[in-house]
Amino acid sequence: MSVRYPPRGGRLPRSVWLLLVARMINRLGAFSLSFLTVLISTSHGADEATAGLVAAAFGIATIPSRLAGGRLADRLGRRRTIVLGMAGCALAQLGIAAADSLTAVVVFAVLLGLVFELYEPPSQAMIADAVGATERVRAFGLLNAALAAGGMGAGLLATALGRWDLRWLFVADALSCLLCAILIHAVLPADRPDRIGRQRDDAPEQTAIRPWRDRALLAQLAFGTGYALVSLQTTMSLPLALAHRGLQPADAGLLFTVSALTIVSAQPALRQRHLAALSAPAALALGYGLVGAGLLGYAAAHTLPACVLATVVWSAGDLLVLARAYARVTDLAPPDAIGRYLAVYGVSWGIATVAAPLAGTQILQHAGPTALWTSMAALCLLLAACQPLTGARVPAGPRPFPSGVDGGGPSAGRSVLPGSCGAEDAG
Repeated sequence: MSVRYPPRGGRLPRSVWLLLVARMINRLGAFSLSFLTVLISTSHGADEATAGLVAAAFGIATIPSRLAGGRLADRLGRRRTIVLGMAGCALAQLGIAAADSLTAVVVFAVLLGLVFELYEPPSQAMIADAVGATERVRAFGLLNAALAAGGMGAGLLATALGRWDLRWLFVADALSCLLCAILIHAVLPADRPDRIGRQRDDAPEQTAIRPWRDRALLAQLAFGTGYALVSLQTTMSLPLALAHRGLQPADAGLLFTVSALTIVSAQPALRQRHLAALSAPAALALGYGLVGAGLLGYAAAHTLPACVLATVVWSAGDLLVLARAYARVTDLAPPDAIGRYLAVYGVSWGIATVAAPLAGTQILQHAGPTALWTSMAALCLLLAACQPLTGARVPAGPRPFPSGVDGGGPSAGRSVLPGSCGAEDAG
């Protein structure tokens, strides 16, 4: 039996590349939040527990921010929502930098959380709008690579500015947000009034689109939350885990750089015929498996070279998971609800932002790094094992819970060929 390969796509649209450049510039300055608790402790005299509560409040605020971003992306327009979110982040971070009291910092930190995720759903939706279904995996993979590339430079800037004054980290982050907003407003296509007007005219039909009642989307949200919990452990708990092994916590910066280099350099692999021909469940299972293998490497590693090797392995898995997951969610959404679907899926990161530091510190304190990485690897393997259960078909539009009303019909579905690239064959 011959293997059918997806067709090789052409060049991505110019708007996608411009968006990737803008987001990379934004990511280049996105290092201040890692130092929020340090700023609260050193500049405002708060204890670690209070600083942690402020960080948790920020994390909770990002959940409604993500949902609002999805709704605004579908109602107000992609470009307008991105610019609004970036400008809001800039103002909130300038407020944190200028705050002269702990109360003011808390207020601006919560405000930052409320606007922090506004630009994510429209950024992802803009990519989904601009490319065909067979190019979504590649496009979302490049978005991940652009953010990783920006992250490499962010670490260097943070090192330089952090030695001067932590407040300047927030000023630099605000400037990168403003620059990104200006660039997006200047070079990206304007939102189409006919599309926004059509969505408003079709309001009665739009009320039938309820992402929270789409069982396929909720399944992806569950998988995404589990994976986000694992992913954030590698950024939040890795320095502490290295210290438990007698290594330098600062070596985490080197490992993060290795991860970013792996994600950027491995991008061509997404277009390899055998890998691109995998169904979405198979590709996600492979990605989760690689991440789990890398974390098992962390569990066994006691030297920096061993940690570097483990980082390369889990980063390769991360590349597969993120590219396929967003393409899969995009394919689940009706054309006029892509922003809302991506926003619901993105709630997984808000949940994990609150849960990951609590879980990671408790496991490290009571059981040590081996237990932490082994448990995270086990969760990855569980996610991989569940992928075949999600089916081999993507429904178009909502799949509501049984309620006596059928939201389907000929106009709600689209045929799907098995073995095609991206999310088209996942359910």
